[in-house]
Amino acid sequence: MSKTTPKKRCAIYTRKSTEEGLDMEFNSLDAQREACESYIASQKHEGWFQLPDEYDDGGFTGGNMDRPALKRLMDDIKSGLIDTVVVYKVDRLSRSLADFAKLIDLFDEHKVSFVSVTQQFNTTTSMGRLTLNILLSFAQFEREVIGERIRDKLAASKRKGMWMGGVTPMGYVVKNRELVIEADEAEGIRKIFDLFLMTKSPTEMAKMLPRMGVLSKKRTTKNGRVIGGKALDKGGLYKILQNPIYIGKIKHKDQVYEGRHPAIIDMDTWYKVRAIMKENTINRGAITRKKTKAILMGLLKCGECECSLVPSHTRKKGGRLYRYYTCEHYRKGINPDCKVRNVSASEMEALILTQLQAVFASPEMIVETWREAYKEDESLTETEVRDALGNIVPIWKELFPAEQQRILELMIEKVIVNYEYVDVRIRADGMLSLARELDEQEKRLQGISTKQLEEQAWMHA
Repeated sequence: MSKTTPKKRCAIYTRKSTEEGLDMEFNSLDAQREACESYIASQKHEGWFQLPDEYDDGGFTGGNMDRPALKRLMDDIKSGLIDTVVVYKVDRLSRSLADFAKLIDLFDEHKVSFVSVTQQFNTTTSMGRLTLNILLSFAQFEREVIGERIRDKLAASKRKGMWMGGVTPMGYVVKNRELVIEADEAEGIRKIFDLFLMTKSPTEMAKMLPRMGVLSKKRTTKNGRVIGGKALDKGGLYKILQNPIYIGKIKHKDQVYEGRHPAIIDMDTWYKVRAIMKENTINRGAITRKKTKAILMGLLKCGECECSLVPSHTRKKGGRLYRYYTCEHYRKGINPDCKVRNVSASEMEALILTQLQAVFASPEMIVETWREAYKEDESLTETEVRDALGNIVPIWKELFPAEQQRILELMIEKVIVNYEYVDVRIRADGMLSLARELDEQEKRLQGISTKQLEEQAWMHA
């Protein structure tokens, strides 16, 4: 009785890095597939047969695994639909040694064999795996060298002022690989710069420009979809106002070179705009510092150095302001090994508010405060004390920083900041003073409301 040869389901995978030539009647992907089909046919006696599904990635790099056909191939392998993966060359599947190792692990896990029709090796033997790794190492090396050449060429071209592609800036169109002024859009760019000199505010400009007919650049995607043609937001206006392309220059990383394209904006306008933007940055910084008063100033003590924690700040990448309380001995270099060093101002202030909230809500503290207050004012009830203290936290954010600081100084004797914990020392008479103050304010408000009601009743009598 003759033995039946087991069938092997073969999937052909093809890839091309660029889309160039894919619209031809017979392209690179077709040539790869034809070679793979011939190889499968030559193995027909071993039970090999080609699956009808085509796994073609045209215009995708082999440097990563973010490819639609490859993902579909992997899904079908996991579903048990494939026995053998056939490619023209190893680097068609991947040019990354790390990615290829992942694919081989996937193949092994699902008992799928792998064949390259132009490079003979057997992945089931140690020598075959060594051969494969050597081939992949050369493929990855080749990809990296090509990448370096492209980057070097790009940098050299930009140094010569050449436009090297990318998103075409508003005000220009690309003709024969050169930037050429588009009259209507260029007029819009001039209006943006002129309006900024008048208003000094991109926020105001964003409201005014649509009424002036100035909208973002319209673009048509490869799929034929039209995008853009909408109102410019503040971020988009800042990008335009800071782009040296409009004074005829090309930027590469942190360097600016003389470009081959014509300028839309003159240098005098450019320098005036830069001066205003610099002034706005300084003013915003001053306003931010005024808004962010250090409400714990004078209350924080370093538990290690026994000195004060003083307000400080730093402005990191992007211009955002970060506030801190810094150990004075660490800041002055008296104790450079201080473990406390800097503590986040916002986190420390939130922690103290949480502690006070717990104190205000504590039944024991409320009763004790009421008993002390009752000795001087027998008309004050426990409920009035509880309501007065309970109203502080909900309105805390609405209070001016000076008022927040006054309440904290009234309530807190000091805060000892240690490396691993914070010790908040509450003033013994702080709750009583605050409760009295809030109760008096409440009564004054009630008195004003009663008087207004009486006056209204008299007027309508």
